Amino acid sequence: MGIGHLAVAFAAKRAVPRAPLALLLFAATLPDVLWGTLVLSGVERARIVPGITAASALDLYHYPYSHSLAACVLWAALAAAAVFLFARDRALALLVAACVLSHWVLDVISHRRDVPVGLHGPYLGLGLWNSVSASIAVEESMLAIGLMLYVRATVAKSPAATWGLAALALLFAGLGVAGYLAPPPPAIAPVAASNLAGVLFVLAAHAIDRRRAPALPAPAAHP
Repeated sequence: MGIGHLAVAFAAKRAVPRAPLALLLFAATLPDVLWGTLVLSGVERARIVPGITAASALDLYHYPYSHSLAACVLWAALAAAAVFLFARDRALALLVAACVLSHWVLDVISHRRDVPVGLHGPYLGLGLWNSVSASIAVEESMLAIGLMLYVRATVAKSPAATWGLAALALLFAGLGVAGYLAPPPPAIAPVAASNLAGVLFVLAAHAIDRRRAPALPAPAAHP
């Protein structure tokens, strides 16, 4: 699941409006960022197998360090500890951990039975990717709901913030559809590299989020 992970980050802003959107986006996509790095370095392995599912040609046959539940729990704990260390904000730290763990849950929903629980299995997957139309409908609906919650949690400081968010939303929605309708990629390396390039979207979201304020006064942080 791709756009669905971003939707979680937008929705999470509603829970802790003071949370930087860029941080939430990074947390929700952290396993994919790690996956891209580990695949390019040869630690984890994947390949392109057209038709392996209707919506995705990815054969993710070895990615325990980035995507197993055991690994995601570790990454969530480390991310939460880092946030708490620098921000001294318990609610924000817990929200970041939840965003990281949400990645595993959404992948179980979308993938075939290839999502590891431990480093060596067992493997789970409910197979949403077996249907292109269902994958698009679910992810686009998630994005719409996430954006709605984000808009309700924030107020634009200028028209640029409103138009910028609209442009980013259309871009994400378009990428979500295109990702399922486009032909399979020629190799796994470009897919892994594209996950690392996603930092550009995080920077764009940060620029927009800075131009929006919490809709309600934020409660005090709890150390």
